[in-house]
Amino acid sequence: MKIRSRSFIAAWLLTAHAAICTAGQLTPGGRSFDLASLQQAAVDTDPRLQQLQLLTTQTELRLRNIAAGRLPSVTVDGQAQYQSDVPRPAFTLPGGSLLFTAPKATYDSGLRIDQRIFDASINAQDALERAQLAEQQARVRTTLFSLRQQVNEAFFTAAALQARQGALAAAISDLSARLDETNERVAAGTALPAEAASIEATLLQRRQDEEELRATRRTALARLAILTGQTISENDALAMPDLAAAVSRARQASGELRARPEYDLFARTRERVAKQQDVAAAQERPRVSTFARIGFGRPGLNFITDQFESYGLGGVRVQWNGWTWGSGSREREALAIQQQIVAADQAAFAKGLSESIEGDAATVDRLQATLALDDRILVLREQIERSTQARFQEGVVTASEFLDRSSELLQARFARATHQVELAQAGARLLTTLGLEVR
Repeated sequence: MKIRSRSFIAAWLLTAHAAICTAGQLTPGGRSFDLASLQQAAVDTDPRLQQLQLLTTQTELRLRNIAAGRLPSVTVDGQAQYQSDVPRPAFTLPGGSLLFTAPKATYDSGLRIDQRIFDASINAQDALERAQLAEQQARVRTTLFSLRQQVNEAFFTAAALQARQGALAAAISDLSARLDETNERVAAGTALPAEAASIEATLLQRRQDEEELRATRRTALARLAILTGQTISENDALAMPDLAAAVSRARQASGELRARPEYDLFARTRERVAKQQDVAAAQERPRVSTFARIGFGRPGLNFITDQFESYGLGGVRVQWNGWTWGSGSREREALAIQQQIVAADQAAFAKGLSESIEGDAATVDRLQATLALDDRILVLREQIERSTQARFQEGVVTASEFLDRSSELLQARFARATHQVELAQAGARLLTTLGLEVR
């Protein structure tokens, strides 16, 4: 009886140690990773994050080109031509000579400078370029945000396997202790060898299950490592987040939250379309510029001479495309329709978001109720298993019956561990759906 007591105490200590490691999500000799840091790591290591700076640099170059439109433009040109006819005087001088002779071969080269004084399209194009940058960066942030849900799925897949591993380790420790006791009883002649064989076979099955769980968890951790750019080994643990308070606050304010990056993308898209409307309107406004030209040619400004000469000219130019056959108004109307399309997309997104939130909230409520039942079921299964174990040690029940109760307890532990992970996953999914960070 003393031997059985010592074995029982040893098994209880091993089980308690395994339970503590599982509850704290700690693995001896390994590191611990939390969901929030892994989500951030996935964003920080994603190559698309570089697009934010690249888009900024690209826009800066384009803005410099737009700003260059305010500076004087300098043009150098040259031309040589031959024409088949030239102006002739209507009468001749005494003696029959012509009053002037215009050359048929002409040459001209010059330097032209144009300076815009007023052009509304430059400011409009500048504002449009900045709006396009904001929209593109918002689209990148929206794309990167989707990584959070991917990390959630990989994290909780591995966490569920980790929780099952902890429950299975406790069952293996208990079965190992029972096998030692049964072997002692077989040696003492108080138990049949078949009982020890039955326990050993079940123990080996549990170890097979443990190896399968480890292999599956390694695969899940490998996927998580690829997503986050982290090195995560089999000995590392995933710390389960406590999201109850955050989920409760989020559910109360869910109708007012606009934290998802898609909302910012919709706003930036509307702003970009508005700037396009400004550009379309600016194209119809007058443009005023000055110009000057210095040239050298044959002839110069005096077209009746055949000598090379230099010349200069300057002035003010007004350009106004006052009649566009309604193309400008149609373009603005088309852009107004685009605004309505963006509004419809936002409404559809908000509707889908509400459906997802309701589903996640219902899942949280269901799992909370399920866990309350799991706790009670687990207490009952532990009582039944302890009672059966004591009766088995006394030789009242067979090993088969004890193993049945042990399996039922293991399944209860599996169910509770799985539901705990599923509850945390549902909470994380709800927060992510709302655009809130998991902390």
